[in-house]
Amino acid sequence: MSFAVSADAYWQFMGRFSEPLAGEFAAFTRLAPGQRALDVGCGPGALTAVLVAALGAEMVSAVDASESFVAAVRERLPGVDVRAAAAEALPWPAGSFDCVAAQLVVHFMADPVAGVAEMARVTRPGGTVAATVWDFAGGAAPVSPFWRAAREVDPAARDEAGLAGAADGHLASLLRQAGLAGVESGALTVRLEFSSFEQWWHPFTLGVGPAGGYLAALHDTRRAAVREACARQFPRAPFTLPARAWAARGRA
Repeated sequence: MSFAVSADAYWQFMGRFSEPLAGEFAAFTRLAPGQRALDVGCGPGALTAVLVAALGAEMVSAVDASESFVAAVRERLPGVDVRAAAAEALPWPAGSFDCVAAQLVVHFMADPVAGVAEMARVTRPGGTVAATVWDFAGGAAPVSPFWRAAREVDPAARDEAGLAGAADGHLASLLRQAGLAGVESGALTVRLEFSSFEQWWHPFTLGVGPAGGYLAALHDTRRAAVREACARQFPRAPFTLPARAWAARGRA
């Protein structure tokens, strides 16, 4: 698995889904004018951009462990305080923000409970900590068709269903374990149109994330078999792919 890729590669792979998800997730956090917000694990800035549109660049900060993503957000959103750091060691004082949000990040944290607790540390008392993760366990993530195909070709293929927050109720449990109060959860749904199967497939060949890393490691013959198994799951183009994410929020 790798996220040591260009911001453009990540954007092609997941940005097409994370951008519409960001609007839904920002609404779920119940942002209010005048609040200061932090985007944890910002990637190329899908959620950061929504936060800036709602609050203004001077009220938004962002952090990611990838230097290429940090550079991309600084270029895309001047005026935002963007820093390079791990989610488990955020470089801000306690109580710095009214809302701290992590979109599609908790499942990749080295220690999800510690990461969420660190998010709570930099949130003011009573402020909001929120997270969202694709429904990998329920097979409703954008990459779920890929993993179904991979398991058809290779029953030993290890998908992302077991990652933190990927099952219904698990994100809320993580927030409670991290000490948050008043935890609430829900589901967020996005839909994306594809003009061709190739438009959906090509980003998987860029080596991004667990799916891209798995595909890159396959022999050409098996890679072609996975592609064919993916194609059989979709109707004739154009087609629409819905995707679901779990979301949870609590008070610091």
